[in-house]
Amino acid sequence: MALNLQVKVHPVVLFQIVDAYERRNADSHRVIGTLLGTTDKGIIEVTNCFCVPHKEYADQVEAELLYAMDIYELNKRVNSSEAIVGWWATGHEVTNHSSVIHEYYSRECNNPVHVTVDTSLQNGRMGLKAYVCVALGVPNGKQGSMFTSIPIDIACYDPEVFGLQLCQKTMSVGTGRPRNVNPMLDLTQVAEAGSKMSSLLDQVLGYVEDVLANRVKPNNAIGRSLLDLVNSVPHMSNEQFSEMFNSNVKDLLMVISLSQLIKTQLQLNEKLTLLTSI
Repeated sequence: MALNLQVKVHPVVLFQIVDAYERRNADSHRVIGTLLGTTDKGIIEVTNCFCVPHKEYADQVEAELLYAMDIYELNKRVNSSEAIVGWWATGHEVTNHSSVIHEYYSRECNNPVHVTVDTSLQNGRMGLKAYVCVALGVPNGKQGSMFTSIPIDIACYDPEVFGLQLCQKTMSVGTGRPRNVNPMLDLTQVAEAGSKMSSLLDQVLGYVEDVLANRVKPNNAIGRSLLDLVNSVPHMSNEQFSEMFNSNVKDLLMVISLSQLIKTQLQLNEKLTLLTSI
């Protein structure tokens, strides 16, 4: 049953792992921690994590488990829906000490997953892998275990997508220094999203025209995806679409106006409070 699991990791978890690795002690070559999230129908969604201080020796592992439980209890007060789903470690492979650490998490949750984040950048990228521990052996014989790879993917909420896009814009090519980028206004985001959508539609139309003109060999998988995309679009006239779009824009403008009005009122109350206190 464990082999049917699938792991979905949110970007904030990866940022926390990389931050913990950058803040590690000078004598630490590997960092480990606890994964928090939810499990539903074989899909483990990892939404949070924290680092667990530990030391690895040739024949043993020392981890501050009391510290880990205190952090978990504090986190549960804030996010009651998040439970322990496994543990993470930096590096590109499973080590001899991984089975010892995994045994502890097996007592904390059912079928814990082990996620490795390759901070050493093997093959020029930060690899991401997930494992489960499967029992091996024969009846009435010697028992063992083996880490088996399972599918892992990155899942994003809409705010996380916006944050990632903003972080991507801070990257600079050649200088090595990040650029300062301010969040865009709501209407600017709508305009940029519309431009991207128009560019993608032009690419799709260009591909369809090339296929019809026999300039490109047709791909059945792409054709089925385009058919599903067309069928998912609600059937409405231009007037109905314009009415729906204008209604949503009006709602957005109303929310912006109300937020600006509340901000102005708070600033006015603050100044009045200062005047009365003088």
